[in-house]
Amino acid sequence: MTNREKIVSQAIAILKDIPQGIRYSDFVRQVHGALPQIPKNTIHGVIWNLEVKEAQHVFKPARGMYLHTKYRDTTEAVEPKSVYPAKEKTQESAFYEPFADWLINELEECTKAIPVGGNVFKDKWGTPDVIGIREPRKSDIIKFPTEIVTAEIKLDSTNLITAFGQACAYRLFSHKSYIVVPSSSLEDDIARLDTLSRIFGIGLILFDSSNPKDPQFTIRVRATKHDPDMFYVNRCMKIIEDDLFS
Repeated sequence: MTNREKIVSQAIAILKDIPQGIRYSDFVRQVHGALPQIPKNTIHGVIWNLEVKEAQHVFKPARGMYLHTKYRDTTEAVEPKSVYPAKEKTQESAFYEPFADWLINELEECTKAIPVGGNVFKDKWGTPDVIGIREPRKSDIIKFPTEIVTAEIKLDSTNLITAFGQACAYRLFSHKSYIVVPSSSLEDDIARLDTLSRIFGIGLILFDSSNPKDPQFTIRVRATKHDPDMFYVNRCMKIIEDDLFS
C-alpha cells in the first residue's frame, strides 16, 4: 500500500469509531499516532480534503469537523441534552455574576458589569442577562465616551437561534453585544453561530454549562463596536442607572 492508501484506510477506520465526529487537528493527531512512520505533513496533505476524495465514507457536518457517512443521518440524534432541563432561567442566573466578573477582569471589555436578566426592561425585545459599561479611568490620558456592553447567556443548546436574535436586538442600545453558549453545543450550531457572529458583529463566548463555579469562559469571536441608537440607550440605562452608574 502507498502512504496515501494507508492514511485513507486508517482515517476511515478512526471515523467509524467516533459517531460524534472529530475536529481536524485531533483527526490528524490520531492518524499520525497510528502511522508514526509517515510524516505529519503528508497526513495533512491527505486529510484536508478527505471528504472530497472519499465522499462515500467521509463528510463534513461543519467547518473543521469530520464524520463518517454512516452517521450522517444521526447527527441530530447525538445533540447533547441540556444540563439543566428544569428551571432553566434560575439555573442560568448562576452564571450571570461569573460572566460579569469575566467581562471586567479577563476580557477587560468593561470597568463595571452587573447581572440583570428577567424582565427588568419590561420590553418584548428582551432584557440582557448581563450589562456592563466601559468608562475611561482617571489614569487614561485620552478620555473616551462611555460604552455599553450586553450579553445573552443560554444553557439550552436547542434554542441558540433565538438567543442570537436577542443578542442582535441588544445592539439597539449597546455598543457591543455577546452571546454566551455551552461549549457542549453541536459543532454545526457553533460553526453557524461563529459565521453569523462575524457577519453581524456579535461576540461569541463558549463556556462549561455544568460548572457555575468555574465556567471556563472562552472567547470564540470578539464583538465589534458600533454606534447604538441613543434614544434607546438612554431609555434602557435610565431603568438601571442606580445599579450600573453608581
